Amino acid sequence: MHPHPAFRWEDRPAIRDLVREIGFGALFAATPDGLRVAHVPVVWLDDDTLGFHLARGNGLVRHLDGATALFNLQGPDAYVSPDWYGAGPNLVPTWNYVAVELEGRVTRTDDDGLLAILDAVSHEQERRLAPKPEWTRAKMDPAIAAKMAGVILGYRLEVQAWRGTLKLGQQKPDAARLAAADALDAQGRRAMAALMRGAK
Repeated sequence: MHPHPAFRWEDRPAIRDLVREIGFGALFAATPDGLRVAHVPVVWLDDDTLGFHLARGNGLVRHLDGATALFNLQGPDAYVSPDWYGAGPNLVPTWNYVAVELEGRVTRTDDDGLLAILDAVSHEQERRLAPKPEWTRAKMDPAIAAKMAGVILGYRLEVQAWRGTLKLGQQKPDAARLAAADALDAQGRRAMAALMRGAK
């Protein structure tokens, strides 16, 4: 994470909300075969526990149960031209971004735990598609649903370390940061522009 203290983000409820909103990231772990990463949908099972699943054929599954892993989520990001600050010639380009790292112990779930994670992920995503009727596993043939669930494994990551970064130009004067936000908005980078406008 970025070392500048102005960018340190420790608001756990806001971090939880971002993880819930995006719902997808990269899970890293060290294995005897070297560092490995898996790209996974996630869901909060409680305030400090993420649920996710992996294909049985994924190289991480042989080593993940009981291991420490790092979940990384990327939020909005954008290149920022120094010209946009309007604050003199001795500035350099930068990249503003939002990122979260959640580190903790991983344990494999039983079959019921896996199904609960799958149902929770689907519910979290399907509710955003309203007024479309929500898809649920109950719409599937039970034999086919069981066969598909049989090729994946469920996991829980109990978060023990929270690291967040909000790099939004907070170290710049308000006028410079807002000018850069306006330029990003004009480029269609509205999510980053809105975050920069609200930065303190």
